[in-house]
Formats: sequence, C-alpha cells, structure tokens
Amino acid sequence: MQQNSCCAGLALALLAASAGAQTLPPAPIEGVLNLSTSASVEVAKDLLSVTLSATREGADAASVQSALKQAIDAALNEARKSAKPGQVDVQTANFSLYPRYGDKGRMIGWQGSAELVVEGRDMATIAALTGRLHTVTISRVGYGLSREARERVEGEVTAQAIARYRTRAAEMARQFGYGSYTIREVNVGTNEPPPVGAMPLMRAQASFAKDEALPVEPGKASVTATVSGSVQMK
Repeated sequence: MQQNSCCAGLALALLAASAGAQTLPPAPIEGVLNLSTSASVEVAKDLLSVTLSATREGADAASVQSALKQAIDAALNEARKSAKPGQVDVQTANFSLYPRYGDKGRMIGWQGSAELVVEGRDMATIAALTGRLHTVTISRVGYGLSREARERVEGEVTAQAIARYRTRAAEMARQFGYGSYTIREVNVGTNEPPPVGAMPLMRAQASFAKDEALPVEPGKASVTATVSGSVQMK
C-alpha cells in the first residue's frame, strides 16, 4: 500500500511539473525588427460630380410634388442627350417633401426639393451641360479619382514602397550589427482615395449666366502604398 501511495504521489508530481512547463511563455526570438514604409504619387483628379437641385413650395403636397417632378424631368431629358457611360453619367438623387409651419406652429403649406447628379470623366461636357439645365441650380461640386486612374499608378507606387522597405531593412540590420535579413511577415496595401466629395458651390449661383459653363479646376489626389511587417536579422 505504501509503495502504491509513493507511485501515485510521483505521478502527480510529474503531471504538475508537465503542466507548469506547458504554461511557461515561449522564449523571445532575438533579432526581430518591425518596420513600416510608404510611398505616394500625386495624380490629377479625373472625375467630376455636379449635384443640381430644384426647390418648390405650394399650398398642398400634390402640387409641390408635381412641380418638382416637372423640373427634374426637364433637366433629366436634357442631360440624357449628353450621357455616355463612364464619361457622363446621369442619375436622380434625393427627393424630399415636408410641411411648412408658421410662427404659431400651424401648417401653412408644403415645401420640397429634388436632386439630379451628373458625374463622369468628361469634365468639359459636364461643365457645358450644367449651363443648359435651366430648371435646376448647381448646389454641390466635387472632384475625385476614377478607378482606372488609381489602378494605373498603384503598381508604380507599390514597387516604390517595397523598395524602400527592403532598403530600410538592410540599413537597420547593418546598424544593429547584422549582416543580412530575411522577411518573416509582410503586409502590402494601398489607400482608397475617398469617393467624389460633393462640396457646396462657393460661387453664388445667381452669378452664372444662362448657358454659362461651370468653371472646372480639379486639382490632384494622392495614391499611397504602405508596406509593414517584420524581418529576422541574421
């Protein structure tokens, strides 16, 4: 019986030692360096978005809705004459109708608004078109970068970021007294430039004469690639 007790105690001690060994944290790996580099390229914005709107008021909702529909239909019919997929795209946007209230909180009528959006890469045609849409007025203008323009430079900017990462890794390894390095893990990504942001038109709408084209000044957007990860210095 005493021998069995000793054996059981020894087994328990071995199990406890084994469990303790399993919970020990792994030994740190020496010579691991975390790095991050990036590269950017500026590209001329090639996408124009113009939001045009109509606002109407009336004594009843039906008349206001009808007036808005007439205004948008007239603008839409004219805009469709210039529509070209990817170059000049036309679509309706927000449509709202709500009651108007007087000083004493009593409803005095209805007010509504509707929007038409014209966007695409043919900026000259879009700018000229906006001057011919007489039943709506320009409310917001935005510029952006098309997917095609972004994809044209993504390869270039990614190659630059990777080259910088490799150069930086070699320099840091040398400064730490190592002769070379190997890549442990790496992540490569490019930014997604925000979609066309329609900003309020700063120039007073009333200053545009009939059939006057919208002034166009797109500016540039930045495409950035980032490389991050870790290397094993050797």
